Amino acid sequence: MNRTDRLYALVEELRAVAPRPRSARWLADRFEVSSRTIERDLSALQQSGVPIWAEPGRTGGYCLDASHTLAPLGFTVDEALAVSISLEMLATSPFREAASSALRKVVAVMNDRHLAETVELSARVHLLTDGPVAELPEERAPALVPELASALRTGQVLRISYADKNGERSTREIEPMGWVGRGQHWYLIAWSRDREAIRAFRGDRIARAEPTGETPARRILNASDLDISFGELRSITTSEKTTSQTTSRTST
Repeated sequence: MNRTDRLYALVEELRAVAPRPRSARWLADRFEVSSRTIERDLSALQQSGVPIWAEPGRTGGYCLDASHTLAPLGFTVDEALAVSISLEMLATSPFREAASSALRKVVAVMNDRHLAETVELSARVHLLTDGPVAELPEERAPALVPELASALRTGQVLRISYADKNGERSTREIEPMGWVGRGQHWYLIAWSRDREAIRAFRGDRIARAEPTGETPARRILNASDLDISFGELRSITTSEKTTSQTTSRTST
């Protein structure tokens, strides 16, 4: 984790437990850095105006001003369970870090009674996958999450190092267009500049992804372009409620 990401994550960690404190040693273990590094980071956040306070004593530490935290969520148990399951289903996706962070925020602002019931019920829910989730090689892990997770949002051309199903590696320039999830695998749908065609790249086969800084006009992605010969392709935005909300926001 680079320093910018760590600073953001520090604020989110303190926000999640506020007004309770976290010690510098606990935070150092959490982010796998030294206590001195954490103290420097917290000092930088304080100087930038983030309301972080130090509480002295054996049980003290650093805490975030309660006014800087989220208000309690009015989720019902069923709603909280649905959100938890949905976020957990992203555990093997390029969005797993964001999903994990979002789940911690949900847990942090739920009332204790609903949280306890949700935790008890969630223990009864299981997800069936194709098999054990393969661990990514260490050299792939740092690049996989940030560049791929933000690929659609930034719209930048990516230069990727990719291994096909036979293990043959190549370097390609692609324009990210969308994602398709199937089982535990997620496929980045993109325009391949080398092939001048739409291609699907399995996320765990992308060893490196480097934004080039170029942001071309976004290409339109239609389901018919994917040429999927089996299974049902379902968009997460096709529900009547979501379509209605999107239309309402667009027209205002």
